[in-house]
Amino acid sequence: MIITGDDPEYIAFVKARLRDQFLMTDLGPLRYFLGIEVSSTSDGFSISQEKYIQDLLARAALMDERTVETPMELNVKLRPTDGDPLPDPTRYCHLVGSLVYLAIAHPDISYPVHILSQFVSAPTTVHYSHLLRVLRYLRGTITRRLFFPRSNSLQLQCYSDATWANDPMDRRSLSAYCVFLGGLLVAWKTKKQVAVSRSSVEAELQAMALVTAEVT
Repeated sequence: MIITGDDPEYIAFVKARLRDQFLMTDLGPLRYFLGIEVSSTSDGFSISQEKYIQDLLARAALMDERTVETPMELNVKLRPTDGDPLPDPTRYCHLVGSLVYLAIAHPDISYPVHILSQFVSAPTTVHYSHLLRVLRYLRGTITRRLFFPRSNSLQLQCYSDATWANDPMDRRSLSAYCVFLGGLLVAWKTKKQVAVSRSSVEAELQAMALVTAEVT
């Protein structure tokens, strides 16, 4: 359980009441919780998942030490029929599931994880090779963190973008957005649109509607 707030006295009161009702141990300031590492300084705090990435790389059993600059190649359009079916898709499914959780503190992998997760029911050798690329990217960026300064503006800034008919199977577009509170990245998402857009403008408007709903 994480207890947080801006009133230390009331936090102490809540802890005391919980101890009266339950057997519990106070672990002190938050440092690690469900694979998320939290570090605090006088300037603010940051979150990362470095240990989680190390464990993930160990489970993937990558035999080389290569890294890549980007999590996915430019203009890649994957199809369900690309490559040969994997004899055992279990590892692919487990790794993609771990990447979904890893995206909590890594917005830079949101797009490739969204793409790769579409093939968990029947992954192929091509899909698996792109999955390994994401892992090599994470190996090279393992120390990156999300930083949240203590003093910051409360002005909301939102950015959205969209592809147009980029899915080669159903021609639906992708919406993506990120939301900043001052300089803090607080929300992001990549999602396939529910209908086929007849123009790039329509695809962009659907992306704007998605981020507007998030802000509202």
